[in-house]
Amino acid sequence: MKKLAVSLGSIIFGLGIVLALQAPQRQPKTKPLASSVKPEPRTPVSRSEVDKVIRAWMRPPQQTARKMINKYGLPDEVTPFRLVWHSNGPWKRTELVNDEIPHFFPKPHNDMLLQTINYRVPPDRIDELAAYDGSVIAERTKGELSARCDMEEANFLALNLADEIIRGEKNVENAREFHAEAMRQMRHPNYKQGFLFEVSREDQGDPDRELVP
Repeated sequence: MKKLAVSLGSIIFGLGIVLALQAPQRQPKTKPLASSVKPEPRTPVSRSEVDKVIRAWMRPPQQTARKMINKYGLPDEVTPFRLVWHSNGPWKRTELVNDEIPHFFPKPHNDMLLQTINYRVPPDRIDELAAYDGSVIAERTKGELSARCDMEEANFLALNLADEIIRGEKNVENAREFHAEAMRQMRHPNYKQGFLFEVSREDQGDPDRELVP
């Protein structure tokens, strides 16, 4: 009887193991990574909404707005003061504001159209860019390079020359003279029609390094 009880106990124990292995395993509850959460889709804006906004704008930004819409379609973001396009054509971002920022280089005009690309500017070249054109803006941490003017053609020109300064092909004085020729004398049209260098679609940010005491 004792042997029978031991055998029966062994069978029951083995059966329990088999059933446990066959049962579905409960997965631990974990929160998804932030990077795996998809952002909510942006609600598209209508042409009538955009027209209502820009009708109240000053005439030059209003004209630029219509030109950008005809070329790139409706903006992704609209506020009473600002229109923003993301990933439009060769640009990472285009931002147009209802403002006129006085700028006298290479001739008097008003800045209002800011356009941005991915570009890692070496820190030792940032001062040269500022000396070349105060409306060329380098953001080291974000890895972005922007130009702000009153027309897209001038932004192409400014960033093409900024790239040549960074690569050492032109110095500040050469770049300023070239820029003035292009805008005042309508020369060098290829510099105003698109980029003469390859623009990265990858993140170019420079997060720097921790300063350890």
